[in-house]
Amino acid sequence: MNHFARTFFLILFLIFHVDAFSADAFPSRTIRILVPGSGGGGDFAARLIAQGLAATFGQQLVVDNRPVGVIPADIVAKSLPDGYTWLLSASTMWLSPQLQPGVPYDPQRDFSPITLAVMSPNLLAVHPSLPVKTVKELIVLARTKPGALNYGSGAAGSSNHLSGELFKSMAGVNIVRVNYKNPSQAVTDLISGRVHVMFYNAATVAPFVQSGKLRGLAVTSAQPSALAPQLPTIAAAGLPGYESVATFGVFGPAKLPSNLIQQIHSEISRFINKAEIKQKFFNAGSEVVASTPEDLAVTVRTDIAKLAKLIKENGIKAD
Repeated sequence: MNHFARTFFLILFLIFHVDAFSADAFPSRTIRILVPGSGGGGDFAARLIAQGLAATFGQQLVVDNRPVGVIPADIVAKSLPDGYTWLLSASTMWLSPQLQPGVPYDPQRDFSPITLAVMSPNLLAVHPSLPVKTVKELIVLARTKPGALNYGSGAAGSSNHLSGELFKSMAGVNIVRVNYKNPSQAVTDLISGRVHVMFYNAATVAPFVQSGKLRGLAVTSAQPSALAPQLPTIAAAGLPGYESVATFGVFGPAKLPSNLIQQIHSEISRFINKAEIKQKFFNAGSEVVASTPEDLAVTVRTDIAKLAKLIKENGIKAD
């Protein structure tokens, strides 16, 4: 075999075996996890996963906190599909194109779904002075006094905001949104009575319900939650079909090889399904999902279809 023939067959061999070599070698350097904002549920999940997978991968995983908005997702969308750049984000990533113009990425085209890691139900709570003890009674009161009640909310498009707007839309009520830059301040105002209603992280609100400072009416998830076991779902308590939860998904750039998607998914799923890790998430107000990549893709698609109409009809725009 002459020199040119040997070179030709070597090139063919490398072409057909590069994926195998890449899989065997991955990871061989630091992995970066982009997260919008810091200190929230996504940041907590990213740091826990990064710490747990460092030993498994034998490489450092660095959490890269960027400003809340489109910047973290845009960085990941433009990264090489080599498995070394991940995004861990709530639904604002895939809802941003509905909330503001000029978003530089397509949430379904420009990312490779890896797993819906965890979800956090919100708890519908009211100030004890409000003369309601059930979801049905709240709806009746709100219909009787349109515009008289208000609810505390975080940023436009956040889980607690969309939980409130979805409730208003499905119940046909007018409850005025009070916007807070820091939603924890809204909880403080709810306790003091300056705010009447709020949809917020169950683990955060539950202690105030137990102490009697707030009255819990229901949880926003489709199924009852162990985070507030004494409460029904909003769907079962008077608003059939209602569901609104905070979801945190892990994504890579588009065209991430399937073998890397499966490897990353498998390791994240294995880690977060450990009993002690589930408990840590539970203590922070989240429930482990560890969905398949395909299920995360479905979640994104159905969430956009469900909420795009709500966002458009109510003129919801990024703050």
